[in-house]
Amino acid sequence: MTAGARPGCDADPAAPLLAMTGIVKSYPGVRALDGVDLEVAAGEVVALVGENGAGKSTLMKVLGGVVAPDAGSIRLAGRVVAWRSPREARAAGIAVIHQELSLVPGLTAPENIFLGQEPTRHGFLAPAVERRRTVDLVARLGAHVDPHVPCGRLTTSQQQLVEIARAISTDARVLVMDEPTASLSHAEAARLHDVIRELRSSGVAVIYISHRLEEIAAVCDRVVVLRDGRNVGGGPTGSLGRRALIALMVGRDLVDEYPARDVVPGPVRLAARGLRRGGAVRDVSFTVRRGEILALAGLVGAGRTETLRLVFGADRREAGTIEVDGRPVIVRSPRDAIAAGIALLTEDRKAEGLVLSHPVRENIALPNLAGLSRAGFIDRFRERALVDRFATELRVRLAHPDVPAATLSGGNQQKVVLAKWLARSSDVLLFDEPTRGIDVGARREIYLLMNELAASGKAIVMASSDLPEVLGMADRILVMHDGRVTGEIANGPDVTPEQVMALAVA
Repeated sequence: MTAGARPGCDADPAAPLLAMTGIVKSYPGVRALDGVDLEVAAGEVVALVGENGAGKSTLMKVLGGVVAPDAGSIRLAGRVVAWRSPREARAAGIAVIHQELSLVPGLTAPENIFLGQEPTRHGFLAPAVERRRTVDLVARLGAHVDPHVPCGRLTTSQQQLVEIARAISTDARVLVMDEPTASLSHAEAARLHDVIRELRSSGVAVIYISHRLEEIAAVCDRVVVLRDGRNVGGGPTGSLGRRALIALMVGRDLVDEYPARDVVPGPVRLAARGLRRGGAVRDVSFTVRRGEILALAGLVGAGRTETLRLVFGADRREAGTIEVDGRPVIVRSPRDAIAAGIALLTEDRKAEGLVLSHPVRENIALPNLAGLSRAGFIDRFRERALVDRFATELRVRLAHPDVPAATLSGGNQQKVVLAKWLARSSDVLLFDEPTRGIDVGARREIYLLMNELAASGKAIVMASSDLPEVLGMADRILVMHDGRVTGEIANGPDVTPEQVMALAVA
């Protein structure tokens, strides 16, 4: 078959729509894929799961024409195919929603969605047609995005919806979704699942990658599990319980996803009173004690992220006061917050928490240069000692401190962000979606670290849209809706998701 062409009607109707066989891909020192097989039938939704680094994204890059395999074959509708570029894969009917957003920030949603496939009239671009089709595509997802606003000014949730709209606009035969709901609200995720069911009924093959195991049970027909670049199991969704699926992913029986913690909270470490910024945060007050984990819960847009940014000085507050260890502190900027011992692990660690192209060593040292410099020069010995210390304490898996941060898994990237703040001796830690895009094994490591930090006297405020995470980790839950606090719950074994959601939609 000619590379990039769509298979014709004479293809074998009994064959799977997509069959990837014996796929091998190696990088210097790493075999990312070691003979992986994956089959998907027309009208089937297959979950591809595994820990970060298991090979899922590499396999999808091979399918999408981003990288060429070292060995193996791909058959589409029974015919062997090989693409030389993503454009050829798209032309053959492969659409991939990558985990990392790939929008052009300066372009609007219509311009991003139809980039490279712009509708024309009489040889001229037709922007009105683009806008109308964009509104229809996003409405199909049960949402609204202003078609005149550059994507760089949209929320993370809206950008994710634009990515999804771009994929479904191509009338793909095989649609790959890599963590598509990581930034979506429960309502947006539910609507996306409805769209997937519509696509399935129309014969589209869907490969669904997610660390949210409850989604897999809700929307997928079958599960394929990868570990260390190999197939290790799978089967019909209903045949694998949650515990068995996790054991396949991590290679061991993970008895307790949310590790137990027995800490008696001490005095109030952080007090925020009357925080306000427009309609995003309206008269929000809370306290968190030494050794305590306070969760901010609520739907997307409730004001959780905005509240953390006000405490950290990333946004200028219109009113409100902040105290640390009983002392008023003036926080007009992140510099002020850092000086007061407050640290923020942002929702988007890649865009705001790390310099991805720089080495891990420089990322950890960056906010600590004053203590590592002498006469204007960085003391490399002290820098290396600092990096080695926190990489060891936080169990960061890396071959060398000089590897770029971009090469690490999501869990290890989160640990690097945490390391740079702990090196500052920050006593108040603000976690915004701490396990977003992180696999179940790495999540537990983050939870263990949070427990250890709380036990050492740190105060932790965690904003999370993952209700099981909130119920599994928090001592207290502050629920927000439309920029306001609608209730506070002392967490315990009798607290249910329904109680939290009732306050979240109040």
